[in-house]
Amino acid sequence: MKMKIVLAYSGGLDTTVAIRWLKETYNAEVVSVSVDVGQLEDFKKIEERAYLAGSVKHYLIDAKNEFAERFAITDVIMNGLYEEVYPLATALARPLIAEKVVEVARKEGTEYVAHGSTSKGNDQVRFDLALKTNLENVKIIAPARIWKMTREDEILFARERGIPIKTESSKYSIDENLWGRSIEGDSIADPSVEVPEDAFEWTKVRSNDKLRLSVEFDRGLPTKLDGEKLSPVDLIRRLNQIVGSRGYGRIEHLENRVVGFKSREVYEAPAALSLISTHKDLEKTVLTPHELRFKRYIDSLWSDLVYQGLWYEPLRETIENAGKELNKWITGEVKVEVENKSLRIVGRRSPYSPYSEKISSYNKGWYPSDEEARGFIEIWGMHSILSKKARYG
Repeated sequence: MKMKIVLAYSGGLDTTVAIRWLKETYNAEVVSVSVDVGQLEDFKKIEERAYLAGSVKHYLIDAKNEFAERFAITDVIMNGLYEEVYPLATALARPLIAEKVVEVARKEGTEYVAHGSTSKGNDQVRFDLALKTNLENVKIIAPARIWKMTREDEILFARERGIPIKTESSKYSIDENLWGRSIEGDSIADPSVEVPEDAFEWTKVRSNDKLRLSVEFDRGLPTKLDGEKLSPVDLIRRLNQIVGSRGYGRIEHLENRVVGFKSREVYEAPAALSLISTHKDLEKTVLTPHELRFKRYIDSLWSDLVYQGLWYEPLRETIENAGKELNKWITGEVKVEVENKSLRIVGRRSPYSPYSEKISSYNKGWYPSDEEARGFIEIWGMHSILSKKARYG
């Protein structure tokens, strides 16, 4: 009986070559699995490419809604920004894709699972850990960690065997889903050189008018745009389009990878950045200072765990539950203005905000007496004053 390998198949060069390489190297039957997490792809062509490369069976799994509801919207609740800038689009998709691949492996009755990650990237960590968690005794094969082929070698391998490969720019390697677009390539690896305009797609400026927009949240969940109730998928897609068309949503930073080195990373995430920015503002409107500082701390921990491939770490779930508990009160509306590649918050309201104009106004309402103010300042600063005197005289 032939060995059967289930491959997480994106339709790109690496995984297309992997189908034939796995077949030839292991004399195996390869079952390909493509998971739709919102990437703008022609899945019919991807299926055709898989069969032409040698797949014996192909699965297409529509996981857009699950990705939006279980992962992307949770990223909003947890203000998930790795190193304060990256909304974790690729990192969030990997455990879901791995889960779907495991479902197919169980159905096909095999423990052999493959993916297209290299030995230099973060995705190998995310895929391997997710697969190990969800399939007991799984046997993982990562061809790109084994075959030692360059990109040019892979193209030659495919051409020699008549395998059709996806036509894509040699300059950039793209990973895309509903929550963001990742752009990599040797031509933009130098962090001192500005990323050229042709690297971007979602955030090319197509509209120069000023966009006024309101986002409504219910218990931390974004539910409406300009008063219209939308599903998570539709809400994210609409924001990607209308905010991205005004140039907002670009990210460029020097990122600390899991695998031990810094790399220049470029992303586009108009909807993610818009929703996280407005959500953070509403949290600040509602939460007490102690709650807010605690939430910011656990947001950072949660983001690190997700980025590092530790989606199944128990602490991630514990932190997430705490974040959702705090978000029971995060209901309200945030108004923004988008123009010239920037987003500015212009107003917010919530029935649970403790803001009081009667207290905060300088022209009317409550004022502490001089005695009350002096007493508060004396007690508030006593630790600092006494420590300064004890240390320096």
